[in-house]
Amino acid sequence: MDWGARITTDPAICHGTACIKGPRIMASVVLNNLAAGESVDETLSLYPTLRREDVTAVMAYAADLLRERVVLTTAA
Repeated sequence: MDWGARITTDPAICHGTACIKGPRIMASVVLNNLAAGESVDETLSLYPTLRREDVTAVMAYAADLLRERVVLTTAA
């Protein structure tokens, strides 16, 4: 998926935070909803201007970020 067609990181929009073009919903908000256990459909109902393709783009964006970074975790 070409997430760049749906996500922007413009310093003049949402202080440069990654967000959905158009409705300007931050990518982190979408991911937080999904991480909290909400389904895609529930998230879409909370943000009526959000499209299913936007959610897919956010997940692809996050996956690309994780490919580029290593996050160290501590063992329990």
